[in-house]
Amino acid sequence: MVGFNKFDPPVTNAAPPVRLGNKAIALKLCRNVLIRDVTIFHGGHFAILVTGCDNLTVDNVMMDTDRDGIDIDCCRNTMVSNCRINSPNDDGLCPKSTYALGEIRPTENLTIVNCQVSGFEEGTLLDGTMKPSKGHNGRIKFGTESSGGFRNCTVANCTFRSCRGLALEEVDGGIMDNITINNITMMDVPDYAIYITTGKRNRTPHLTTTSRGRNILISNVIADGVGKMSGIQIMGLPEQPVEGVRLENIRLTSNGGGTAEEAAATPKELGNGYPEPRRLGTLPGYGIFARHVKGLELANITVNFATNDFRPAAAFADIDGLEIDNFKPQVAAGVKAAVFADNVGGITIRNSPALQK
Repeated sequence: MVGFNKFDPPVTNAAPPVRLGNKAIALKLCRNVLIRDVTIFHGGHFAILVTGCDNLTVDNVMMDTDRDGIDIDCCRNTMVSNCRINSPNDDGLCPKSTYALGEIRPTENLTIVNCQVSGFEEGTLLDGTMKPSKGHNGRIKFGTESSGGFRNCTVANCTFRSCRGLALEEVDGGIMDNITINNITMMDVPDYAIYITTGKRNRTPHLTTTSRGRNILISNVIADGVGKMSGIQIMGLPEQPVEGVRLENIRLTSNGGGTAEEAAATPKELGNGYPEPRRLGTLPGYGIFARHVKGLELANITVNFATNDFRPAAAFADIDGLEIDNFKPQVAAGVKAAVFADNVGGITIRNSPALQK
């Protein structure tokens, strides 16, 4: 087992506490690396940080830590498999593509398979008690650092428990392209289950490109205990929509509780701010909210709520090409199943009686 002292050094009155960038395992510019059969408790600022590495395998690693679990930065040909990662106060498994190497380098040819992420109190994954935490972060998140972007990445056969949902965030001028997510189960995911966004935080030096996202397929997802904010959120930029997004075979149960006033709200644009949904608050569609997308396909999607919700199941704005097939929403009495703004065009609806009334 690898670990750090759980208690920080004493704090004096002379200066505020220092947040150290300590790591349990850190690798940079390595090749043909295998990390296997390791347990890490309280792994520092990063339990595992790999930067600019090629042909990396991480297998059967357990982490119970309070900051990031595994950060995969500017790496190529990476396989992460059979890992259990608990990180209540930060991200569990986090592909990044920073400017740390002084060049634009994407994280590409990445496979994440058969992994479990959670946001229980630190130490309670290892001791088996699995106590819910206040932080409940612990998710799989692409980004936020994304100068080089993400290409040819797959996430499959993973579980999320008592943590935030899947996040795909491209905000520093790179491109997020050819992303497939398949066979995901989620329980007790506050705020959201699926979040896809592009933004213009633009930390990349000498930036000349706009963040882009395209060719994203997410399928076979079951999520319950989803927070009130919104189950699925897809948001591009007004000047650069996300392109080619398909969601299929998804069943989502929200905690509900949305109001008619929240249904009428128009969320602000994230702009150059930190790209987290909490900055937008509760969204006007409890199941799906999509804005600034070109080519959005939704197939075989069921959304419902545990507590009555007075928002529509879906809300769409600035969509060029929207195809909906077999959408089954639960809606409160007197509430529309979906709201389509005036700038939603190229709509095709099939096998969805709730939208065809």
